[in-house]
Formats: sequence, structure tokens, C-alpha cells
Amino acid sequence: MRRLIDLTHTIEDRLPVYPGDMETHLVQTKLLNKDGYNYHSLKTGMHAGTHMDAPMHLIDKDEYISQFGLESFIGNGCVLDVRNEPVIKMKKEYESKIIENSIVLLCTGQCRKFGTVEYFEENPVVDFELAKFLIQKKIKILGIDSPSPDRYPFEIHKLLFNNNILLIENLANVEELLPEKEFEIIAFPLKIKAEGSILRVVARVV
Repeated sequence: MRRLIDLTHTIEDRLPVYPGDMETHLVQTKLLNKDGYNYHSLKTGMHAGTHMDAPMHLIDKDEYISQFGLESFIGNGCVLDVRNEPVIKMKKEYESKIIENSIVLLCTGQCRKFGTVEYFEENPVVDFELAKFLIQKKIKILGIDSPSPDRYPFEIHKLLFNNNILLIENLANVEELLPEKEFEIIAFPLKIKAEGSILRVVARVV
């Protein structure tokens, strides 16, 4: 049986969010011993915790994330070890490592700082040369274990979005994939009419 690795942060009350975003509130509103059943209510933005951005998030597009084909959210995975790289640059080895139509994950090591000020304010950024290479390779998704592949005014976001590449931010446990040679990424968002979605991301190791 193939091994599954969960790459998702748990959704919980007051889940850390990007500065300025709405807080996440997960509360239990009914109790089994009092009401006869348990019930929870969730109030959250679509960019809390592990989530996916669609192009509509930052550029003039009218395609909700629910309108993307299911094939957009599943594919062969590739992980790049970019720990201790404040600027994530193109490397010669990526030319053969990254294949067309794949899902590329960046392992920055930032996951261990999730929820701290440093996590949200000192995230590594993707260099334009690497972003353009990912576009040439026609990847499906770029995922990262930090809050963003860039900072304001989010030019890398926009560059990728203009080339129909989706983004996954705030991944967890990506370091577990570094020793693996082959794996598949499954990252289905909610079927929601929005510019992004919280989601569960899983790697299936071959």
C-alpha cells in the first residue's frame, strides 16, 4: 500500500492567518450531553491555514476556484530543497528535475515557525527567473511551506496567475518528502464560488 503524507495544517480556533486577514473562529455550539448531539461552527476566510489561491485572487479573472477542472488539483509531485535560501533562485538541476504538468513544492523550512511574526514577515521569495522557468514548464501548481512566494505588490503571484498556475500556501510537513523519489500530490479545494479555498493536501508516495 502506498504511503500517504498529510501536508496540511489543522484548522482550529484562531488559526494563525496572514496579518490583516480575518480571524478564524471554530466553536462548538452544541454538546452531546446537553443537546443530544455535537455540532461545530466555522467562520473563516479562504486564505487561512493551508489554502489555494486561484488567479481571481489578484488579477482580473472571473473564474472561481470551483470552475477549475478536477485534473487541475492532482498530479506528479516534485519537491525542491530551498531551505536557508532567502531568495529562491533558478538552478541548473531544475531543468531535468521539474517536468511539464507537474505540481512543484518548495521546502523552505519555514513551516516550523508557523504562527510567529517571523513566519509572516520574513518569508523567502521566489526569483523571477525561477518563476519564468516554471511557466515554461507549464506546471499546474506551485506550493510552498510559507505564507507566500513573494511580498507586496505580489508580482510573482500575478506572473504565475497570468499563466494559469495555481498557488498553495502554508503547507506543512514538506520536509518529509525530501527523501522520496516519486510521489503524487492531491490537493482538492472546496467546490466554492470564491477566489481561493482552504483545502486538504496529501502526498501519495509511489
